[in-house]
Amino acid sequence: MGEEKPRVTISVIKADIGSLAGHHKVHPDTILAASRVLAEAKKRGVIKSFYVTHIGDDLVLIMTHYKGVDSQEVHEVAWNAFQEATKVSKELGLYAAGQDLLSDAFSGNVRGLGPGVAEMEFVERPSEPVVVFMADKTEPGAFNMPLYRIFADPFNTAGLVIDPRMHDGFIFEVLDVMEGQVVELKTPEESYDLLALIGTPSRYIIKRVYRKNDREIGAVVSSERLSLIAGRYVGKDDPVMIVRGQSGFPAVGEILEAFSFPHLVAGWMRGSHHGPLMPVGLRDSRVTRFDGPPRVAALGFQVKNGELIGPADLFDDVAFDETRRMAQLITDYMRRHGPFMPHRLGPEEMEYTTLPEVLKKLRSRFTSYEMGYKPVVKTGGSSEEVD
Repeated sequence: MGEEKPRVTISVIKADIGSLAGHHKVHPDTILAASRVLAEAKKRGVIKSFYVTHIGDDLVLIMTHYKGVDSQEVHEVAWNAFQEATKVSKELGLYAAGQDLLSDAFSGNVRGLGPGVAEMEFVERPSEPVVVFMADKTEPGAFNMPLYRIFADPFNTAGLVIDPRMHDGFIFEVLDVMEGQVVELKTPEESYDLLALIGTPSRYIIKRVYRKNDREIGAVVSSERLSLIAGRYVGKDDPVMIVRGQSGFPAVGEILEAFSFPHLVAGWMRGSHHGPLMPVGLRDSRVTRFDGPPRVAALGFQVKNGELIGPADLFDDVAFDETRRMAQLITDYMRRHGPFMPHRLGPEEMEYTTLPEVLKKLRSRFTSYEMGYKPVVKTGGSSEEVD
């Protein structure tokens, strides 16, 4: 029997620790501050390699190591990196310094403290391509539609039809962020059930995707909803995602193809509006127009002996110019709605924004009105008459 190969872990952890000129872009000095912390952790052997980058106003730490998912040592390194970057933000007077750090103390794991976390552990293949996606001004459910297309839609991913290693399909782990529950659904046989859930991306989020025939992990998404952690609006969630490609998984080109349609996502200005998710290169990941539109960047790496090789800036390509042009047209169309739905989010989502504070002063001015019927309002799956 051969020696068992070690399992490498990729950890992508992000946080908004302050930005230049509003919610615009990360200052390079904060990237340097975080990089110094990670370089020291690499020197001590806590992590194997790292890459520090950004998407819009979010600082992103990409690390490899052999300590597994939810490692206290690795998460503490990330927390310290964000703390040091926040110090620099405050010194420079950057906007919303330390915004995503909802606690003053590290408690063994950064999940629940504000930063978004996506981690996966696996045995390296001879060639191990991975794509790290980073989104700004949107929520984790923004990845629902692309993930379905990548792993379940044969019109997007030809390998589902012609690659025998993928032909059996995939398992989707879906998280209900309102109830703290999870369910696994298999494709293609449970595709319609899956779509019934993930079509509500504010509540049901694809957390992980596994290959069905061997449960090998193919994708993982950060699922932290800041408003549900803090109980109020403190900034948008700005998710990150890791996807493995090739050799039994969708090809990198199939993975990227799922982002060729700039679908509408929630977030944008003040976390209160729908807008198109625009794929961009890192140089264009700064957010400007109405604090947007929402952006997504993709970095391609090879992982070899635990080391990150790369990255390649995958959306920095003229092949996505037409997608970006479509996103601009959608931006114009949605913006002309002003404060009206569907540009503005629905009432359930607006409850977690600052709008309820504005509406408080109007409540006392409402008076009874005889409509000739009693409205039937559904709550929790049941119908109730409103007196």
